[in-house]
Amino acid sequence: MNVPLLLTPGPLTTSGSVKRAMLRDWGSRDQGFIALTARVRAALVRIAGADPEEGVYSCVPIQGSGTFAVEATIDTLVPRGAAVLVLANGAYGERIAKIAERLQRTCTIYRTEETEPPSPADIDKLLQDDPALSHIVMVHCETTAGILNPLAEIAEVVLRHGRALIVDAMSSFGALPIDVTRLGLTAVIASSNKCLEGVPGMGFVIARTDALRAAEGNAVSLSLDLAEQWQYMEKTGQWRFTPPTHVLAAFDQAVTEFEEEGGVEGRGRRYAENCRVLVNGMTALGFEPLLSHNLQAPIIVTFRTPADPNYEFERFYNALRARGYAIYPGKLTKADSFRIGCIGRIYPKDLEGAIAAVKSVVEEMGIKRLGKA
Repeated sequence: MNVPLLLTPGPLTTSGSVKRAMLRDWGSRDQGFIALTARVRAALVRIAGADPEEGVYSCVPIQGSGTFAVEATIDTLVPRGAAVLVLANGAYGERIAKIAERLQRTCTIYRTEETEPPSPADIDKLLQDDPALSHIVMVHCETTAGILNPLAEIAEVVLRHGRALIVDAMSSFGALPIDVTRLGLTAVIASSNKCLEGVPGMGFVIARTDALRAAEGNAVSLSLDLAEQWQYMEKTGQWRFTPPTHVLAAFDQAVTEFEEEGGVEGRGRRYAENCRVLVNGMTALGFEPLLSHNLQAPIIVTFRTPADPNYEFERFYNALRARGYAIYPGKLTKADSFRIGCIGRIYPKDLEGAIAAVKSVVEEMGIKRLGKA
C-alpha cells in the first residue's frame, strides 16, 4: 500500500504507536476511559502554561474537527448581543467571522493582507474607539499563507483594555509557546490532529473557568455548548454524548510522545529545523517562498507557482504523490501558490527526500522557470 508522508497542515503523518493505540475498544463510561479523559485534559492545561490543580483554566474537549471547537467557543463564550472583533488575514480568520455572523453575534472584522500581520496599534485604536467590543478573536498561525501573527503584542493591548482575547491556535499549539496565564487569554483553541500529532476527530478549548461558569445559557447549540460539556465533565468525568474513544486513546499516546520529545521546546525545535531544510532546499531549486523569514511560522510554507507554461498543479501534485509525498494546494486569494507542511511525525531527512522528489518532478515536467511571473 502506497501511503505518502502528509506534508500538509493536517491531518498529519502519525507515529506507529499512535496508530496502534486505536486497536482496542473503550467503553465510554469505563473507569479506564474516564481516567484517560482526565489525564489528557490535565496535560493540555499544562501545555498551555497553566496548572490544572489551581483550577483557573480548564480543558474542555469537544467531538469533531477544530472548526467545531472554534464554533463552540464563540457560541459559548461570546454572549448573545455582545460585539466581537475578528482579526482576519486569511481563510481561517474569515471563517471565524462567518461563524460569529451565523451565530448572530455583532461582528467587526479587522482585515489585513494575507501576507501582513495585524497591527497592535490599529487594534489599540479600534478598542479605544469602540468600548462595545468585548471579545477579540484571532488566529495565531494563519496557514492560508503560513504567517505567524503577533500574539504577545496583541494580548498586551487587549489586556490593557480589559477585553477578552480568544485565540485559534489550531496550527501552533504544542509547537510554539503559548502561556495562557502570562498572556491573560480567555481561551485558546486547538485540535488533536495538528502539532500534538494525534488523529482527527477531537477539538479542545483551554478556557478560564470563570468564563465557562459565566457562559451558562449563552450557547444556541446543544451539542456545542462548552459550558454544559465542562459542567458535565467536572461532575461525572464523562462526555455528555458519545465520545471519540479511539481518537482520545490515540491522542493520549500522542501527548505522551510529545512530552518525551521535550514538550513545546523539543517539538518546536524539530519543526523549525524541518522548515529550515525545506525553505533552503526549495529556494536552492529556484522556488520562491511567499513570506519573508520574520513572518514565516515553522508550520507550513507557501511557495509561489512557477511562471512556466509546463507547470500544472494537479500533475505536479500527482507526480509527488506517486513518489511518496502529499503536498497541499494554495489557499491565497491574490497569488497562485502551493504549500508544503513541516509538521507531523516527519524529520529533516524526510524534507530532504521531498526536495529531491520535487527536483525529479520538475525535470520530468520540463519546468525551467521556477520563480514567479
